[in-house]
Amino acid sequence: RLTSSFFMYGELTDKKTIDKVRQTFDNYESNCFEVLLYKKNRTPVWLYMQVAPIRNENDKVVLFLCTFKDITVFKQPIEDETTRGWTKFARLTRALTNSRSTLQQLTPMNKTEVSHKHSRLAEALQLGSDILPQYKQEAPKTPPHIILHYCTFKTTWDWVILILTFYTAIMVPYNVSFKTKQNNLVWLVLDSVVDVIFLVDIVLNFHTTFVGPGGEVISDPKLIRMNYLKTWFVIDLLSCLPYDIINAFENVDEGLSSLFSSLKVVRLLRLGRVARKLDHYLEYGAAVLVLLVCVFGLVAHWLACIWYSIGDYEIIDEGTNNIKRESWLYQLAISIGTPYRYNASGSGQWEGGPSKNTLYISSLYFTMTSLTTIGFGNIAPITDGEKIFSVAMMMVGCKYH
Repeated sequence: RLTSSFFMYGELTDKKTIDKVRQTFDNYESNCFEVLLYKKNRTPVWLYMQVAPIRNENDKVVLFLCTFKDITVFKQPIEDETTRGWTKFARLTRALTNSRSTLQQLTPMNKTEVSHKHSRLAEALQLGSDILPQYKQEAPKTPPHIILHYCTFKTTWDWVILILTFYTAIMVPYNVSFKTKQNNLVWLVLDSVVDVIFLVDIVLNFHTTFVGPGGEVISDPKLIRMNYLKTWFVIDLLSCLPYDIINAFENVDEGLSSLFSSLKVVRLLRLGRVARKLDHYLEYGAAVLVLLVCVFGLVAHWLACIWYSIGDYEIIDEGTNNIKRESWLYQLAISIGTPYRYNASGSGQWEGGPSKNTLYISSLYFTMTSLTTIGFGNIAPITDGEKIFSVAMMMVGCKYH
C-alpha cells in the first residue's frame, strides 16, 4: 500500500527521516521532512516535504497531500562563474538573499489545522462554492485592504446578503404587482437600509479575493476589480438604486413610477449569485429539503403576484369603462360580500372590492392548489388570459411531482 513512498528519498537521507516518513503514512499523521531526490541527470535536489492526510465526511483518510519545496540553496551553496573565489559563507549568503521568498514559505504547517475535521454546521455556513478546501496549507498573503473571500467576516456578510436577497425576492414582486407606494415610513426606512447594505456589498466586492481558473486565490486589486466589473457589477448596481424612495414622492408621474417599479424586478437577478452556491448544500439531506420548500414557496409567491396582475389588468374594460363580471376578482368580491362600485360623483372610477391582504392570500391559495394539482374550484380561471396562465402554472407544478 505505502511501499511506493520508499523511492522518495536519496542515499543522503538519514535513517531517522526514512522511518519518520513511513510512520507518518502508517499512522495517518501530518508531518514535514527534508528529503533528497535526484533529477534525470543525477543532479541532487534537496526538498522540504510536507505530508497532510485528506479526510472525507466520515473522517476517514482517503488520500495524502504531499507538497515539495526546493531547499537545495540552503543545503549546498550555489557555485557559478560569478561566485568563483568567494568564500563558502559568501556564496551561502548570496543564495539565501536570492531565495528569501523560499525561506518565507518554509513555515511548518499547523498539525491541528490539517487534521481537524470541520463540523457540519461550519461546513454549511461556508456559502462560497469556490472556498479553499479543508486541506489548505496557509492563508495567502494579501494587501491590507483586500478581504479573503472565505474569512469569517465575509462568510457572515454573505449570509446577511443571502437573507436580504430573499427578502427582496419576496417584496419586489408584491410591490410591483399590487402597485404599493411606500408611504409607510417604517417600510421605507427598511428598504432604504437594504439599499445601503447592497451598496456596501458592491464596495466590498471590489476588495474581495476570488478563485482563478487554476484554483489559485487571486488577491491582486486590479484583477479583482476587472473581474467584478465583468461579472456582477452592473446587476448589483441596478439592484441597489433607491426605487422605493423615488416612488414615495406623490408628485412622481404615474408612468415614471410604474417604470421605476418595473426596474425593481432587476433585483431578482441577484438570485443568480445564490443559485451558484446551492451545490454546496446538496450533500446535506435536511438542507436539500429546506431549500426545496423555500424554492416552492418562492415560486408560488411569484405566480400569485402574476395571477393577481392578470385579474387586475382584465377586470376593467378600458373601452367602455365597465367592470368585467367574468373576472376572478369580480367573482371573489361578490363571494365575500365586498363588491366593486362605480364612483360616478367623485373620481369616476371603480372602487371597493377586497382588501389587498385578502387579494394576496386568495392569489397565493389559488397558486398553491394549482401547483399541487389539488384545486378545489372555489377560485377558477374564467377569461382566456387566466386560463392560459393556469395551464402554464400546472405545467410548472408537474415538475414538483
